[in-house]
Amino acid sequence: MRKALAIPTVAIAAAAFPLLTMSPALAAHDGSYQADLGALNQSGVSGTGMVTLSGDQATVVIEASGLLAGAPHAQHFHIGAQGTCPTDADDKDGDGFLSTSEGAPAYGAIGTSLTTEGDTSPDSGLAVDRFPTADDGTVSYERTFDITEDVQQAFASGTAVLVLHGVDKDGSGTYDGDVKSDLDPSLPMEATAPAACGALELAQMGTTPAGGAETGAGGTAGTEQQAAIGVGALALAGAAAAGALAYRRRQADQA
Repeated sequence: MRKALAIPTVAIAAAAFPLLTMSPALAAHDGSYQADLGALNQSGVSGTGMVTLSGDQATVVIEASGLLAGAPHAQHFHIGAQGTCPTDADDKDGDGFLSTSEGAPAYGAIGTSLTTEGDTSPDSGLAVDRFPTADDGTVSYERTFDITEDVQQAFASGTAVLVLHGVDKDGSGTYDGDVKSDLDPSLPMEATAPAACGALELAQMGTTPAGGAETGAGGTAGTEQQAAIGVGALALAGAAAAGALAYRRRQADQA
């Protein structure tokens, strides 16, 4: 008889705190994320990226300035590493450029190519004909598309980073120079070197926050609120378990 009473105990607990029965990843990644872009390779680029996730759908808005005017600029979600941005001091080979590969220990590999149309997979990482061109040195980008499970998980775990590429280090007004790209030796390093970077962090209440902190920083209020929700759910769990125990004791006394 007592064994049979364990069934309503589980049912009561599940009804009282459904949040605990949800997948942590699925509960965490939906919402809005912000990246405050900081310059790399002395590019002078600044800007903001906003990403709104709903399931496997991402709506991306990027506003950036200080880019090489009239030139295409590759842009990506990088994933799978520390979820942070490198610095120019990470130029390990001393060639004067922080290359994409030298930045990888901080921000990881390409997870999504933020193209203007068509494919958004890592295969389009250098699809220069489908990346935004910086008219007057600015990029204004908006697009909604599907993202893969590994990219969703990167947002959920806090390891998604927004990176814009393409710098004019010698001030010639075009991508050139003797140093060749680490990604494609047929291209100059200027064409693929990272120009700006920002870690994507959960924005408060799914809205666009005002202001921002240093490169890659964002508000923590959304994370704190998620933690508060988790604490509240645990409190409900304790209350439900206590109520179920009292119910079971009453039933045993009456038996």
